Amino acid sequence: MASNRGVIYQGTGKVEVQSIDFPKLEHNGRTLQHAVILKVVSTNICGSDQHMVRGRTTAPTGMVLGHEITGEILEKGSDVEFLNIGDLVTVPFNVACGRCRNCRERKTGICLNVNGDRAGGAYGYVDMGGWIGGQADYVTVPYADFNLIKFPDKAKAMAKIQDLTLLSDIFPTGYHGAVTAGVGPGSTVYVAGAGPVGLACAESCRLLGAAVVIVGDMNTERLSQARSFGCETIDLSGGASVAEQIEQILGVPEVDSAVDCVGFEAKSHGEAGDEAPATVLNSLMTITRAGGALGIPGLYVTDDPGSQDEHAKSGVLGIRIGLGWAKSHTFATGQTPVLNYNRQLMMAILHERTFPAKAVNVNVIALEDAPQGYQDFDKGAAKKFVLDPHGLVKQAA
Repeated sequence: MASNRGVIYQGTGKVEVQSIDFPKLEHNGRTLQHAVILKVVSTNICGSDQHMVRGRTTAPTGMVLGHEITGEILEKGSDVEFLNIGDLVTVPFNVACGRCRNCRERKTGICLNVNGDRAGGAYGYVDMGGWIGGQADYVTVPYADFNLIKFPDKAKAMAKIQDLTLLSDIFPTGYHGAVTAGVGPGSTVYVAGAGPVGLACAESCRLLGAAVVIVGDMNTERLSQARSFGCETIDLSGGASVAEQIEQILGVPEVDSAVDCVGFEAKSHGEAGDEAPATVLNSLMTITRAGGALGIPGLYVTDDPGSQDEHAKSGVLGIRIGLGWAKSHTFATGQTPVLNYNRQLMMAILHERTFPAKAVNVNVIALEDAPQGYQDFDKGAAKKFVLDPHGLVKQAA
């Protein structure tokens, strides 16, 4: 049997690559004949992983991290009918059964059957059902016929693997934020945050036909990355407000749509940049037109033990809900239901209608270099780190 390695959370600020058990077609002592074992072709470091590694969740030490997975089927259970050994597939980060009420309503981010504690499951993430993470050489994926999408041409897919690896989470998540904010042809949109999700969202807005995409951040390197594919940018570290800077670009201090790609670790605008978790949501309500919508793919948690704010420790934020109510804003929150989007986005990538790897500045590294990738990402690198456990991504390049 082949050996297996995984990226292990070892406590605040520390991850290690260690030997782990080879996956089996089982979970919590139950046999999973609907599952497959994947040889991981690519797996990405996500900002959501960083929340755990920074100690901002209740994640236990010893977790195998990683929910962004692309892989090749190595073994399959007897109930898997429509996929075959050797198929190259993309894995939605949502673990979903395909059978419960929510899955039948296409709300796969809140499946009712894959987590004993709450709705919704994910690989390698705190409170998400205990599913083993995919920052590893090999991983088990349940309900394979429902969850997995096979790439139609393996060779062509490998040629575009740096784009296609983003289908597991970041690209559909950015796209979901744009769609739920009502972005469409000729619209103006403000994207809060120029991290990988924000950049993927900005590329999604371009794909959806937005006339002007404005990205705001305090990281000048990330703002430069946003400008590299046609975005307008505003620097939030200075004295001018978001509304004032938007007016300089559009002639009016508001946009049609806004997307929060920051989440609960938001910082106040200006030079101090102290943590203020409601900052982004309140600023978006201020600059979004009356009747507009806010997409909120940025992560918010029920418990934030690392917060300096006593209320935020239990997920209570000082949001100006009265302002949003007065302006009749629509809010869309929660885990992205990846299966709603990843097939269409796959086709857009394969037919070169979109280039998300360029937008988010994919940087391929070996699995053993994951600890350094986490450190660099935490320092604000304008890169999306893609782990290449078997060297297949670099080989394809």
